[in-house]
This record gives sequence, structure tokens and C-alpha cells, in this order.
Amino acid sequence: MCGRYKLSRRKQIIEEHFDTASGDEDWSPRYNIAPTQPIPVIRQHPKEPSRVLSLMRWGLIPSWSKDSSGAARMINARSETAATKPAFRDALKSRRCLIPADGFYEWMRTGKTKQPYCFEVNEGELFAFAGLWDRWKDPSGQWVKSCSILTTTPNSVTSAVHDRMPVILDPDGYELWLDPGMKDVGAASDLLTPFDARQMRCFPVSSRINHVANDDVDCSAPVELAQIQNRLFS
Repeated sequence: MCGRYKLSRRKQIIEEHFDTASGDEDWSPRYNIAPTQPIPVIRQHPKEPSRVLSLMRWGLIPSWSKDSSGAARMINARSETAATKPAFRDALKSRRCLIPADGFYEWMRTGKTKQPYCFEVNEGELFAFAGLWDRWKDPSGQWVKSCSILTTTPNSVTSAVHDRMPVILDPDGYELWLDPGMKDVGAASDLLTPFDARQMRCFPVSSRINHVANDDVDCSAPVELAQIQNRLFS
């Protein structure tokens, strides 16, 4: 699964990297993004050849939900079953999005504790998770837009720590993934593969990341755990 990640770039850099129009939504660098919080999401405009960046709640609320109580359990969608699950199948067909990031975290149990690790692409460059989104009307009549990050089997870098990893899309697949006219679920699912391990790195980080209130650059700073790291990756 993917339960925490970071997006430490400013809004302008994100817009330039993903070629999105400048919108009204604001964004400041974040190092410890947690479920149910608002996060930047990139979609294709349904009637124009342009991409739009907006904020959505992390934790998908299907349009048919009676309430939002299950959103925290919908932060991830398994790519292998998304096409058949009621909460995700319609979104996989017609409501796909990119979720920008520059790192994500997973935990490995070592004895009685869990050691967090940060995973990055190359030297910490921007990338995009494959995401699904939906909108739900709350009891007051307000529309709530929410999203989920798709996951897949791990590559050789992530498998040392966790048995799942978020789907990181190859940039060459962005256009097809976002295309609102592309309704072929099979073609969309073909993009949901483990990212090339040769382009990823992993390092241990401080347990500061365990607490949502901590949200600064120290959350993603490497720490020295030579003995554990050598055992994992030797």
C-alpha cells in the first residue's frame, strides 16, 4: 500500500513539469502527506486539450456512498482488481488522474519497532502515481472530490520493505492514462505495472514521519542505519 508520501516542490514547478494550466488552487511543499488530507491531482480537461491541477481529498468516496466514513480505507486501489470492484471500476474507465509526488514511505518491522523508509525516483525527481477520482455530494449538498492511489506488485527495490508498491506511471503513458475518451479498461490496466527498479532508490528516514503533525524536510532526510540497510540490500 501507500499510506504516506511527499511532494516537496512548489506549485509553479509542478505545473511546469506536468504541463498544466495555472489554476486557483494553492500548494506549499509537503514532506508528510497523510490520508484524508487535500492533495494535488492532475486531470485532462474533458473538452479541451489541456491539463488541470486541483486539490482533492485523499481517500476515495464513491458517488453512491451514503457517507464518507469509508474514505480512509479507500486511499489505495489494487490494480489487479480495480476493474471489478464497485468503488473503482467506473473510475478506472473514465475518471483517471495523475497524483504528483517526489517520494513515498513504507515501514518494515524490525523487532518490536517499524523502521520507515523513503523511496524516490532517481535523485528525487518528480513523478506521478496512477490515480482514480470520484465526486460525492455530502449531506449539505456540497460536492466532495476525492481520489485513490493504485498499487501493484513490488519491484526489487520496494520488495525488500513491503509486498506492495504504488503504481508510478512512465511519463510516456501520461497522455493515454489521462485521455477522457479512452474507455478501454484493458488498455488502461496495461499501464499499471511495477516501475523500473533501476530508476529508484531507498533509504531509511527518521521516525518523525510516524506523526502526522511533523511535516518538514527532516521527515525525508536519510538517517544512518548501516546494520539494517546492509542486511536488507546486500
